[in-house]
Amino acid sequence: MIYGYVVILALYLLLFFLSRKEAVGIYRKTEGKNTYPGEIFFLKAAIWCIRQKERCLGHPDKYMMKKENGHQSAYEKELFVKSQLGKKLRLLHPEIAEKHQVREFYIRQYALALTVFFVGNLLSLCVAVSVKNDRLLQEGSYINRKAYGEGNTEVSLTAQIEGEEAVEEVQYTVEAQKYDAEEVKWLFQEAVMRLPEVILGENKGLDDVVCDLELIDAIEGYPFQITWESSCYAIIRTDGSVHNEDLEAAEAVTLKACFRYEEEEYEEVFPVLVQPMVYTEKELLMQRIKTSLEEQNRASETESTMFLPDHIGTKNIIWKEVMQDSSGYFFLFMCVAAVFVFFTKKKEVEEKLEKRNRELLLDYPELVNKITLYMGAGMSIRNAFLKMGEDYKKQKVSGNRRYVYEEILLLCHELQSGISELEVYAHLGKRCQLQPYLKLSALLTQNIRKGSNDLLAMLRQETTAAFEQRKNNAKKAGEEAGTKLLLPMMMMLCIVMVLIMIPAYFSFT
Repeated sequence: MIYGYVVILALYLLLFFLSRKEAVGIYRKTEGKNTYPGEIFFLKAAIWCIRQKERCLGHPDKYMMKKENGHQSAYEKELFVKSQLGKKLRLLHPEIAEKHQVREFYIRQYALALTVFFVGNLLSLCVAVSVKNDRLLQEGSYINRKAYGEGNTEVSLTAQIEGEEAVEEVQYTVEAQKYDAEEVKWLFQEAVMRLPEVILGENKGLDDVVCDLELIDAIEGYPFQITWESSCYAIIRTDGSVHNEDLEAAEAVTLKACFRYEEEEYEEVFPVLVQPMVYTEKELLMQRIKTSLEEQNRASETESTMFLPDHIGTKNIIWKEVMQDSSGYFFLFMCVAAVFVFFTKKKEVEEKLEKRNRELLLDYPELVNKITLYMGAGMSIRNAFLKMGEDYKKQKVSGNRRYVYEEILLLCHELQSGISELEVYAHLGKRCQLQPYLKLSALLTQNIRKGSNDLLAMLRQETTAAFEQRKNNAKKAGEEAGTKLLLPMMMMLCIVMVLIMIPAYFSFT
């Protein structure tokens, strides 16, 4: 197969050479830039192939002449296909000549086919070369084994005996290379020399073992499986753990390592000297206290109480219970909670104030409208506020509390206590601290100071402006609400997309 791919590649190179002089400028898009690497070579090759086809079969423009000679069938079919294609292309690009569009279509069609075929041939050649390099059967007669530890080799083979049909494909496993007896003995001796250093762990040597050993089951680079036996499992176990807590003097222990490879077995003995555990004074004292507690516990097993030992040797013992007091953590938690509540309450006040201001702005058009209506009915400003205060008292019984009418009630109390109207209206604006109420306060105080017959007209204008401002505030609130809902809406969209895509994905897998 490799030779076939190479021949096809050579034919491509020959085609590129023959078509090197073809003009492709009018068939290239994006201002002469290639849409993929090497596009110009395949466009030239496509033009050359179409030109050779027309030369061999005859140009379609000579259709009428061929028809007169009775050879019109192939040309008739070709012209019909091109005419149908030209009509469709003209609908898409009426500004370009139909003939040019048809030719460009076929050139690009040929170029794309040549490109795909070239890329497929090139990839096939690479795969074939790779497969040949990975061939396990060498020269049709032998297979190289893998080295020890690299695993077995799986190979597919077919065998054919002369004069008979080929046998079906056979799957066979070629085992990794093994060592001969001499190599195994040499490797065993080398492993025995390395093993004492490997199993030491944190000990200084096998003649001074205090802590656990590392009794491994294999050494890297050697083919042996190692098992261990101990002459005293109470001191050294096969997992390497050393129990020397109760030793009073050094104890000799023999460790036997069994090396296994295939059917071969070898043994080697390692003498180990286990030293008694060395305790510090504090550790010894702790051990004596634990021993004393154990003795006292056993002595009072049948009694309802256990008396703690009052002395160790000649020294008295003072016992104190260690209490797990978690009150400090609780206190710290409460301190953090207090700080959190402090700032939360401060923020809560600010939120309530903001809510009050929004409510005052919302009720302002209604307030001005009522004042205008009452004045239009012949009431004075004083009586208008008193009337609104009385009406609110009746409605307040139901629990409907409004900040603006609370301010009006306070204003009524001031009027009834003898404070002048000028000061009362000025106080209303200062308490509300909002621009509309300051404006209303200024209108009312100015009317009292200077007197004006246009107050009613000014209030009506203020009512109209207040309602218009209320509409604008409502629109703004709606836009803010829409912005706040944008994130939840995006999250819901993502969830819906996941709910749709996951079942669709699993339905295709």
